Amino acid sequence: EVQLVESGGGSVQAGGSLRLSCLASVYTSSTASSDCMGWFRQAPGKEREGVARIDTGGSWPYVADSVKGRFTISRDNAKSTVYLQMSSLKPEDTAMYFCAAGWYETCRQPTMTRADFSYWGQGTQVTVSS
Repeated sequence: EVQLVESGGGSVQAGGSLRLSCLASVYTSSTASSDCMGWFRQAPGKEREGVARIDTGGSWPYVADSVKGRFTISRDNAKSTVYLQMSSLKPEDTAMYFCAAGWYETCRQPTMTRADFSYWGQGTQVTVSS
């Protein structure tokens, strides 16, 4: 089992920056269940959208077109933490942001979908005002 705890959300004006963190606690004999880590977001009334993902070695990065050039995903395996650096924030980035963990194959899928990930955090709210 993997427990994920997000932090770093908040309110910011358009053009500002935030860095989200996700601490992963792995309660199995293998860390393979968190080989692939990602961030999703969900705005009220909308589907949960994949934002970015990265594997243990920092390979196979995926960033959604809607945030490409503005958001960067990274991870520190020694700290069991994955980060989402968000810059040039826009009001349309307002959403609940969720951290997710999946297995090795998850990061090698051609798309990033909710069903590919096995473990989820509770989410952290990001609000961007104009």
